[in-house]
Amino acid sequence: MQATNISNPAYFHKVVDCQWACPAHTPVPEYIRLIGQGRYSDAYMINWVSNVFPGILGRTCDRPCEPACRRGRVEENNGAKPEPVAICRLKRVAADFKDDVKARMPTVLPPNGKRVACVGAGPASLTVARDLVPQGYAVTVFEGESKAGGFVRTQIPKFRLPESVLDEETGYILDLGVDFKPGQRIDSLKALLGEGYDAIFIGSGAPRGRDLEAPGRKEAAAHIHIGIDWLMSVSFGHITKTAERVIVLGGGNTAMDCCRSARRMGGKDVKVIVRSGFEEMKASPWEKEDAQHEGIPILNYHVPKSFEHDNGKLTGMMFEIVRAEYDAKGRRSLIPTGEPDVFVPCDEVLVAVGQENAFTWIERDCGIEFDKWGLPVLTEGTFQSTLPNVFFGGDSAYGPKNIITAVAHGHEAAVSIDRLLHGEDVTQRPAPMVNLMSQKMGIHEWSYKNAVSNDVRFKVPWTTAEKALASIKVEVELGFDAATAFKEASRCLNCDVQTVFKGNLCIECDACEDICPMDCISFTSNGEEADLRTRLKAPATHAEQDLYVSGELKTGRVMVKDEDVCLHCGFCAERCPTGAWDMQKLLLNTTQAGPRARDTKSAAAHSNVTEAA
Repeated sequence: MQATNISNPAYFHKVVDCQWACPAHTPVPEYIRLIGQGRYSDAYMINWVSNVFPGILGRTCDRPCEPACRRGRVEENNGAKPEPVAICRLKRVAADFKDDVKARMPTVLPPNGKRVACVGAGPASLTVARDLVPQGYAVTVFEGESKAGGFVRTQIPKFRLPESVLDEETGYILDLGVDFKPGQRIDSLKALLGEGYDAIFIGSGAPRGRDLEAPGRKEAAAHIHIGIDWLMSVSFGHITKTAERVIVLGGGNTAMDCCRSARRMGGKDVKVIVRSGFEEMKASPWEKEDAQHEGIPILNYHVPKSFEHDNGKLTGMMFEIVRAEYDAKGRRSLIPTGEPDVFVPCDEVLVAVGQENAFTWIERDCGIEFDKWGLPVLTEGTFQSTLPNVFFGGDSAYGPKNIITAVAHGHEAAVSIDRLLHGEDVTQRPAPMVNLMSQKMGIHEWSYKNAVSNDVRFKVPWTTAEKALASIKVEVELGFDAATAFKEASRCLNCDVQTVFKGNLCIECDACEDICPMDCISFTSNGEEADLRTRLKAPATHAEQDLYVSGELKTGRVMVKDEDVCLHCGFCAERCPTGAWDMQKLLLNTTQAGPRARDTKSAAAHSNVTEAA
């Protein structure tokens, strides 16, 4: 193998598994350390720069960072179910305990004469506005509802996300100087194009819920509701109660929100019924756990056959029982078991079997191409449509995902818009800003706490069931207090503090290899990667994570470190007699819209103009 190029920003970024997994690449260990130090406002602002909505996401994020967390992986042998650091809930701690951060919001440059319209005030559009307004763009956000937030406001129940948190964090963006147009739904893209905007960003979400056509659907229509429409009606207070017996069809997060909302609105017998297996449900594991914690059963491998009714009055649903079978390529088929169909009585059904885009307001002759699924054809990574000055993001771009993905889309689309309006190639993406900083404070001392313990994950306290289920507006999760937050933050393994090896200083005493608690350092002869992985002190079986390979040492051997299981404890650096190992903190920030995201000449010209002003 060739010596590892650690100057490549992606190399050590990939080692910080949580940040690598986050669509917005939030510097997770950096803000967790700040929380542990009680620097909540600093931690909040690090989050705000990258994921924009720390308080919202600290309650509702799908947490792609947590399954990637190293702690869950390196403790595989220490318990039946090792758990990651509670990254998401620590994010909420930063939001709950911060001081007033209004003075920390970015200053806005003088107007640059460019106008940008955003359709929809969801997380993607608000992220575009947050990135472009400080750069001097005049950004107008059109929203059909009376407040900003998009589906985050209309579809996430208040018991998960209090309205005050949503108002605060959307307010930070609107207060930068966004021209917000509430109650103005765009019904013609051609008309909007005619208003002379230099660029248009479409972040209108996936507002149409899929229906379920089955016998009895039309006859019992009065008792059957589309899940996202029902949640919106609940959010606006148009629906205040539900029937006693409720079936929720679907296995996604929307279905979990529907069943938990119905439970709070009078539903005494609420069931979730899915056609897949429990593990295959698209809902986040904690969403399923929360529903079950509230006494809501989930019935799987039930395929809907019909809505049963008595002269239009819904009486229940009939289901076929199936099992899953997989072919050689892993493709699943649902095969009837032959068991008798099952009748489940109910008075109301909420259909949450998926969402799709509704672009009826985009004329098909305006220059935007759509694929066979009705989604816009976009240039990969730029979010630019076939009409060059129109961009898409969030659920509008590639279908329903989640909030943090919408934020990531917004950041990238803002870079594209910024480059386009400066006459630059939007397909050229700016490199991230990266620093590697030694943490050495003495001969064998480093500036971070590196003691590794097997502390189990701390539980977030809940409101009592009686109180939580009595109202749709009572927040269920209470969040960590400061003391528990400190203890949970201490579980972080500081994966951004990298072990950096200098082969010219190594005397091959093998002390680092001897002291490593994970046996992840080996001195051996070089070879092809597949072979080398099997010859290490502990075979490196997870090929997704790279090997750190040095150049040839004096004996002809190479140092090989398995990055996958390294604890970043620093024992190797403490033990090394020559300083061949150093602990260096990686700080990586993705480049956002502005001078740093443009070509050098453009960025320098902008800098000169700013200094002159």
